[in-house]
Parts: sequence; C-alpha cells; structure tokens
Amino acid sequence: MIIRSVIAGCGAYLPERVLTNQELAGTVDTTDEWIVKRTGIRQRHIAAKGELTSDLALEAGRAALADAGIAPEEIDIIVLATATPDETFPATATTVQHAIGMKGGAAFDVQAVCSGFVYALNVADNFIRLGQARTALVIGAETFSRILDWSDRTTCVLFGDGAGAVVLRAEEGEGTNADRGILANKIHSDGQYHDLLYVDGGPSSTGAVGHLKMAGKEVFKHAVTNLADVVDEVLLGSGVSADEVDWLVPHQANMRILKSTAARLGVPLEKVVVTVDRHANTSAASIPLAIAEAHGDGRLRQGQLVVLEAMGGGFTWGASLIRW
Repeated sequence: MIIRSVIAGCGAYLPERVLTNQELAGTVDTTDEWIVKRTGIRQRHIAAKGELTSDLALEAGRAALADAGIAPEEIDIIVLATATPDETFPATATTVQHAIGMKGGAAFDVQAVCSGFVYALNVADNFIRLGQARTALVIGAETFSRILDWSDRTTCVLFGDGAGAVVLRAEEGEGTNADRGILANKIHSDGQYHDLLYVDGGPSSTGAVGHLKMAGKEVFKHAVTNLADVVDEVLLGSGVSADEVDWLVPHQANMRILKSTAARLGVPLEKVVVTVDRHANTSAASIPLAIAEAHGDGRLRQGQLVVLEAMGGGFTWGASLIRW
C-alpha cells in the first residue's frame, strides 16, 4: 500500500468586472478580430480596486473546502501559487490561512509564474506522500492586471485575474495506475530564457513592481515543444499512452498553443478543457479555474485520467497525471 493525494474538492473565483475585447479596442490600437484570431481570447476578468490576490484566493479556497466537505481546521498545509502576491512579504498564503480560519499547520507561497499551480500541486503531493500532511489546500491566484502595461497591445490583451483551488486528501492506494489521485508529476526550469518572459521590476532591482515583458513568438515556440515533451515524459514514466487520457487540462495561455500541443500529443481537441476564450491567461490560476469548471459541469468523472500541463516565465514548465 502507498499513500496517494486524491482531489477531494475544487473551487474557483473570478472578479465581477468583465473586460471585453471591444472595450480594450477603445483604449489601445487593437480589434476584437485581431485578438480572437491570434489568441482565442474574447474577454477577461479584472479585479476591482482594492481587491487583492488574497481575496480571490480566499474565495476559491472556501469554495474548494465546501465542495470537499472539509472544515478549515482539518487543513494541514496551504500551498498558494502566485506571481502577484499582496505584498513582498509575508506570504499571501498566510493571509488566506488567517481569513479562512486555519489555526495550525503551515501556509506558504510558490512562485513559478504560469506553471505555479503544477509546482504547488507537486509540493503538496510530496508532503502528503511523506506523511507530513493529510489534507492540503492548493490554490492558484493572480491579479496580473496590476503588472500589465495597459498601453502595450501585445501583452495587455492576453491576461486576466482569477483564482482556483483544490483540496488534496491522503488515501491509501495499491501503487498502480488504477489508484485514484496524483499518479505522477514532472517539473522543469531553464533560467537562460529569462529575457523572453519577465517583469522589469522587483524589490532588489528597481524597488518597484514593474511591468510584464514578453517576446511572444519565441515563447510560443518553446511552449509547444516543452509542453508536449513534459506530457510525454509524465505519460511514458507512468506507462500510460496518450489515447488513454480522458482530459487534457492545459495552462490557458493562447488557443493556438493549446491546439498545437494537443496535436503534437495526438489528443483530440474535444478532450481539451478550454477556458482561455472567457478567462484569458490567468497565470497560476488558469489550470485550477479550468479544473473547477470541468468538475462543476460534470465533465470530470471519477476514474478518469486527467493530465495537467503548463509553462511560464523562467522558463518553468511541468505536468501532472491524475486519476480523478
């Protein structure tokens, strides 16, 4: 017998404010047709003034706990993935910990940009496998609207705000792919590509937050290759073929990346969970938001094989194989 991390509940939160492509076209030199053709994005949610990353994370976390039927007192760790924390310190996770009513255990942030949720899931899974936790709340939450240059049409149209969360619980498994829970994780990074996707600010460099900078074409090329490779890695390492996968839940960066990665893997588009058209790129929040949507509408059913994959600035990238 081994210990598996089983997803016991899912939750999501999107800010009330919806910003459409048509509205953006009134402030920057772009059109709805241009954005949709190149990205598949039609709208995004934007946090209200004074609405913090911790506020979004808290709502998603509460929803996940309610879905799982878990009380805050039962949580052993909170792992919160974000590149847009409330403050330089403390960790935004500790703000959520206090607000959600979790009295013991530990709470901390993980920063791997758009791959953050896969990284955070990996961290929480390791805690559970080692017996250091039995219940984990894993959250991806972002307010990317706060680090965008709203005069740069090449970046400001791509991103949105939101949060998603899952509850992981320790359960005994047989050690085979028939077990429910996380079956495998793979994460990677390569710092030589820093200049292709980064924020030009920070406490020890400029003393200011800065704005997101991206070389879109180069990022696209690396994303398709890295994402397909890491999914192959997680599948081959588990002895699972692509045609056995019931759902691919990718980081929602760009519809062209989603289609290209699915095609390279041989996964039909009808098996890909897509939210980028309505959420845009919500960085670490995009995968848990997509999971929560597919769980909520009944697409994700117990026993199905689900693959998560993401790539973000750094570069960082990773994938997870889960039996729902």
